[in-house]
Amino acid sequence: MAGNARVIPAPAVDEQPTQSTAETAVLAGGCFWGVQGVFQHVAGVTRAVSGYAGGQADTAQYEMVSTGATSHAESVQITFDPSRISYGEILQIYFSVAHDPTQLNYQGPDTGTQYRSAIFPMNDQQARVAKAYIDQLNRAHIFGDAIVTTIEQGRTFYPAEGYHQDFLTRNPTHPYIVLNDLPKVENLKRVFPDVYRADPVLVMAAQPSN
Repeated sequence: MAGNARVIPAPAVDEQPTQSTAETAVLAGGCFWGVQGVFQHVAGVTRAVSGYAGGQADTAQYEMVSTGATSHAESVQITFDPSRISYGEILQIYFSVAHDPTQLNYQGPDTGTQYRSAIFPMNDQQARVAKAYIDQLNRAHIFGDAIVTTIEQGRTFYPAEGYHQDFLTRNPTHPYIVLNDLPKVENLKRVFPDVYRADPVLVMAAQPSN
């Protein structure tokens, strides 16, 4: 699994500088445990929440999404500081180490449309950056096979159940995590050493002891 990471060029088209200190990206790339785990270790990311996007509110629950019939994808909502890391750089990590964007409706051992590769832009500028980057990577034949990542604008993100949050950090010896997800974090450290941080930013911060 560790060999799956690709060293890819930075996006030629990125967002324009902004005065904002917080921006949101929503990305789907297979099981949200690993995608969340990767971005929790990225400097400039202030929050990464596992959840669902692509379907309706009344089906945004794990048991229903797992059927593959809800139009939802397991997704991660990433809040980041654009003065520290750009949207394009978020996408570079997403395509390079967080998942394999050439796998159609599956990711590793997980199959179904709920594990599809998808970007859910928050605005037109994010959509333009995502489309331009996919076109750039496809023209360069970086992956050999074509990127199948969809761009699905205008979708609402719904946070997943609490037991899915921070799953990688809370369950580092879980066989699925060991095989599929810890190598992604190691690849982040190896391929993007300038943005890797050892201490993840967690959804559920530890409660202070009395």
